[in-house]
Amino acid sequence: MLFTLSTATAKTHSEERYLSLIPPCDVTQARSFRYREHLPFTRDGLWRIESGYVRTITWDDEGTISALGIWGTGEVVGHQLSTITPYQIECLTPVLVREIPLSDDCTHLLLSHLHQVETLLNVTSIKQTMVRLVKLLEWLAQRFGRLDEQGYLIDIPLTHQCISELIGATRVTVTRSLSELRRAGKIQQLCQHRILLQNFRAV
Repeated sequence: MLFTLSTATAKTHSEERYLSLIPPCDVTQARSFRYREHLPFTRDGLWRIESGYVRTITWDDEGTISALGIWGTGEVVGHQLSTITPYQIECLTPVLVREIPLSDDCTHLLLSHLHQVETLLNVTSIKQTMVRLVKLLEWLAQRFGRLDEQGYLIDIPLTHQCISELIGATRVTVTRSLSELRRAGKIQQLCQHRILLQNFRAV
């Protein structure tokens, strides 16, 4: 199995793709949040991520968490972007954000947000767990990966539990599947839960 990443769309820094989309509107002072903290609800605005990574999540009556997306520098998140209840925005790293008003000027940012949600939904609809995992890693590498001589580094601290909540699998299954990919030389599992994709085929 080879990873198939598009060199035309894979970037070394996600902010290069999104900062150009930011509308010229008034913003508030930046606020910082720690790892595992939740971004608060804003009635009339969105959070624009200045640095760091967050994930959006929901959960069922039994407390089983489902991840709805991962977002990084230059992207916008907010409770206004979802009708799902419950809904939380959880920091995967220390995060710096600014509140921006929800206005017509933000349309292109909202469309970008919708596109990423749809892409992840398409990944999670794949039946085979291993294929689902590989497609998730490809998607994360295209969005957030940093290219070096060894491959694409996904520089986000993703625990096996966090990955399982993204693809709708058990943590045990994710651990086993990642081990298979590592033994096959497809990935390296680095410190701080980072993953390096190797032996990919550029398309």
